[in-house]
Amino acid sequence: MPKKIFKILIILIFISSFLSILTFDLNQFLSLENIKNSQNQLQSLINESYYFYYAVFFIIYIIVTTFALPFAAIKTILAGALFGLIPGVLLTSFASSIGSTLCFLMSRFVLRNYVENKYRKYVEKVNSGINKNGVFYLFFLRLSPIFPFFIINLIFGLTKMKAITFYIISQIGMLIGTVVFVNAGVQLAKINSIDDILSFEIIISFMLIGLVPFIIKKIIERLKK
Repeated sequence: MPKKIFKILIILIFISSFLSILTFDLNQFLSLENIKNSQNQLQSLINESYYFYYAVFFIIYIIVTTFALPFAAIKTILAGALFGLIPGVLLTSFASSIGSTLCFLMSRFVLRNYVENKYRKYVEKVNSGINKNGVFYLFFLRLSPIFPFFIINLIFGLTKMKAITFYIISQIGMLIGTVVFVNAGVQLAKINSIDDILSFEIIISFMLIGLVPFIIKKIIERLKK
């Protein structure tokens, strides 16, 4: 497929997805309140054909992640509410990693000029971070909720990092956050807002965990001297 046609298809998919959000007001539909009110009906529907809806949810999750559509946190909570902890974690972990990698590849092969112009300063910082700390740098970013994952996907697409490396480190780095949000879905009745999940203490904990690889790396370097 010619590159120009591929770019046009990507743009059309993005526009149609955006228009569907405006038309159906999905932001309002996919609110915590509506999910809580509809959980029993949705659960009954899924129980009729569990594996079918599991696969559908998996595909939708990949698409939403690839094109950075809204409801990033909500869709993870919904996975926990509908499928339970372990199935929900497996679904969101693989779907988010695949979607992130597709976004990474889209940035590298389709949106390179746009990303370079829009995020030039960040690309330079990321390249510097990779040169100093290698894959540990991506691991830290994935553990830090303050960094938008969509931006990470785009910027790393312009680095020399291999796609398979990006996928593996992303999946490992996002796993803890995935478990936290899926578990929030399992405990949906106790959750009133995203702030109830991502407290200041949890964010700091994520960042401290992200520092562990750097500390280990420094210790190993010291021992080698």
